[in-house]
Amino acid sequence: MDSSNIYDSVFKTMVHKAPRLLIPLINEVFGRRYEIDVPIVQFNEEHEGPLGTRISDSVFRIEDMVYHLECQSTHDASMVVRIIEYDFSIALQEALEQGAPYRMKFPSSCVLLLRHTSKTPDYLEMEVEMPDSESFRYHAKIYKTQLVSEEEIFRRRLLILLPFYLMRYEKELSSLDAESDAAAALIRECREIRMRLADLTLLQGDELLYRQITELIIRVSDHLLAANEPLNRKVRPAMGGEVLELMDDKIERSRKEGIQEGIALGRQEGVERAESILAEQLAALGIDRALIDRMMADAAAQISSQQEQGN
Repeated sequence: MDSSNIYDSVFKTMVHKAPRLLIPLINEVFGRRYEIDVPIVQFNEEHEGPLGTRISDSVFRIEDMVYHLECQSTHDASMVVRIIEYDFSIALQEALEQGAPYRMKFPSSCVLLLRHTSKTPDYLEMEVEMPDSESFRYHAKIYKTQLVSEEEIFRRRLLILLPFYLMRYEKELSSLDAESDAAAALIRECREIRMRLADLTLLQGDELLYRQITELIIRVSDHLLAANEPLNRKVRPAMGGEVLELMDDKIERSRKEGIQEGIALGRQEGVERAESILAEQLAALGIDRALIDRMMADAAAQISSQQEQGN
């Protein structure tokens, strides 16, 4: 998988699994004041509209506003063509659904740009000229993620940017000596990010969000450091890799305890008790309900297998 696909996949994963992370970003980019628990209605990535199928990173509605976000690794001049095409399709579809008298309202659009240069503009723009020579200028914001400091990320709760944080050091990472002072400073920064993330998630009882963000941080850092394994061996635990392993161990222990106690209680009662124990323990860890259901089914299957072997 090439780098652009990795970054796109990471962004979409956050949008799908933790859509509330979008709220602080929307507030920041568009100057809104939404509460963190405001309902979000997400549109399908593949939008079937009057102009055919369009695929986007994220389109969603908050209250009476529609937002369109795209995550791009680099800037290119054709981006504005793709975005206005999608925005036009969304606006046209909304107008058709509302009925006559027709009125098109474009989404509020923004490109999260993971890399930029001094020549990168602040907006994507296109001049639209009508047959009577009247014209208007379409524009979409460009949000340059590397300009957002660690302090600003946590103060403004822009946790959706954390997986891409190390990209600001991308040019140096492949050749950085793992034993150098610069590497030591990077490791300290990684540890600080991990601790601050834990303060906003684990200490608030949100173990699931901590895990989701940390897994994506490590996925991107593994990619960025693929050519520098000595440094990656230090960055991975600093960013929370060891914590994730401990969490995995805790989940496995909970699963085994549920199975064993279920077996001790007997056949059908044991299966039902194992399911109850697993559900209680895993829910307390903040594990997704679908994952709990799969683990309970696995526990019941193992109990049944051991009982058959004992007969």
